[in-house]
Amino acid sequence: MRNANANVPEREQETDKSIGFSVSKAHEVPERQGFSRTRRLMITLPIFIILLGVLVMASNYTRLPAGNTPTGQTFATLSPNTAVTFDTREQLPKQGAYKVHEWHQAIDAKQPSTGDVQRININFREPQGAGDNLPAVIFFHGAGYGTCDNSFGDIATAMSSAGFVTAVIDKPVWNTNDMTRDYEGSAVIYEQVINMMRGFKNVNPKGVGLYATSEGAWIASYVVQRDDNLAFQVLLSPMVFSARHALAFLAVQDFALVGANEGYQSIVRRVFSLDLPALGLTNADLNTSVSAAYRIPTLVAYGAKDVMTAQVQGFKDILEQAHKAGNYNVTLRSYPIANHVLRLGDEAMENTPFADDYVRDTVSWVAGTSRGLTQTSEPVAGTPLYQSIAVPLELHSRPAMTWYGIVVMGLNLIMMLISAVLLVVTLIRAIMRRVRHQSHGMGMRKPFARALRFTAIMTAAAGLLFLGGFAEVVIAVVQLAWGKAPDPSAGMMYWSWPVTQFACVLVLWAWASMIEHIIEIWSQRGLLQWPMNRDAWRALVHNDDPIIATSRFGRVFFWILTITLISMLLCFSFWGLFRF
Repeated sequence: MRNANANVPEREQETDKSIGFSVSKAHEVPERQGFSRTRRLMITLPIFIILLGVLVMASNYTRLPAGNTPTGQTFATLSPNTAVTFDTREQLPKQGAYKVHEWHQAIDAKQPSTGDVQRININFREPQGAGDNLPAVIFFHGAGYGTCDNSFGDIATAMSSAGFVTAVIDKPVWNTNDMTRDYEGSAVIYEQVINMMRGFKNVNPKGVGLYATSEGAWIASYVVQRDDNLAFQVLLSPMVFSARHALAFLAVQDFALVGANEGYQSIVRRVFSLDLPALGLTNADLNTSVSAAYRIPTLVAYGAKDVMTAQVQGFKDILEQAHKAGNYNVTLRSYPIANHVLRLGDEAMENTPFADDYVRDTVSWVAGTSRGLTQTSEPVAGTPLYQSIAVPLELHSRPAMTWYGIVVMGLNLIMMLISAVLLVVTLIRAIMRRVRHQSHGMGMRKPFARALRFTAIMTAAAGLLFLGGFAEVVIAVVQLAWGKAPDPSAGMMYWSWPVTQFACVLVLWAWASMIEHIIEIWSQRGLLQWPMNRDAWRALVHNDDPIIATSRFGRVFFWILTITLISMLLCFSFWGLFRF
């Protein structure tokens, strides 16, 4: 028997080398036969408008109002002189007055919520020959994984040399990470160490205070609320608002400072409007800014180069809460050039010095306050506070948007994995055909193969450009947080967003054109006529003359890749790329 394909000339089987499958011309309807260019445009344009409208609506559904106002907030200080003085003739101890003795002790820290136990080391420092009934300070870690030996060494030693017993502990982390820290559980461990210090014979039980930096202020809030006998607290660049609002402010402000496109800034608002507790981030909405957290004498210190905290609104909130609690002993010191941790230079570097007279001022304030003296220096001094944008307090959990995003991105992830497997199978099939000298592959018709290749390349390019621009924003923000001045030229951080949008529009036009081509073929085959052409529909259902590909594998390949690419466009719309 003769081969059924023997009469089909070899030139009618053409291999598309770029994607590894053959393109069938056998029985193919002549390309673009039937419709005029005007008619094709009249069909393609409304399809394009409908597709664009759907994605624009999806972007607008996840759009959040930009509440950056008021901008450029300031808080004036009463004096540029940051020195702290008290109404006393007594010479208060200063840094270097005593030699420091250092010793370690370990405890088992049990996490209240889970029962997990972490072995925690404590670095105690005490002044030699200073006598008994001394004030004491315990240090609260900020973000990260600080230990008792690599954190607060210089400031703890300085305070001990001025007559204070100090304690620095390994940060209680248990099995948590930066996103799931147990702040209330950590507070229990800090309280345990505070009570240990109160039992020391050289410590005044009513003279123990706190020194908390950044994230540590959230933990300190719980401790102050529970402990009625604390003497004071020093808050260095404190996080005042909830994690959702504080971190959203940090990101939005820093994205703006480095010159990122407003589109990338809108991503931050979308992220922090997700239902974070439902995603396992239970700390997102903890409210630690309560009056009971500021009922004791409080020193707040900021650096002018700190780009992580909302200084103006934060200090105003501290004042408001303290006054509600009846506490008017609140002192502010702000230092020029200092970064988030009140040091000079790059925050990523080790052993950088504290700014100006920060250590002197802090030691003086703690020495006088722990003795119950009246401060004679200005309570608000140093560099005036500045805040570029408002804290986005309007952000809150949006469950519907969250689950929509989970479905869209989950679908996209699943389809990308399936497509990756399918592409590997396609590559293996192509290699095997070459080895066996076989020419027939998926038999995908040329117009659809060409359109699918274009949309795949453009969608991938748009995705890579989007991720590249976002990565550059993140790198610039990290460098800014470490103390580097932002580059005056935003570069890719700005132009990548509109270019990605343009690429997405081109992809949509390609999809509209592909749909129009299917409609044209249906029209040529009598599938759109009335009354219905039963023979044409029967041929379509039974794949007697397939429209897209002559092989089943080719049709599966086309539709899986199509769904994958469309799901990527839905992801782009979720993050706002179709909001023009």
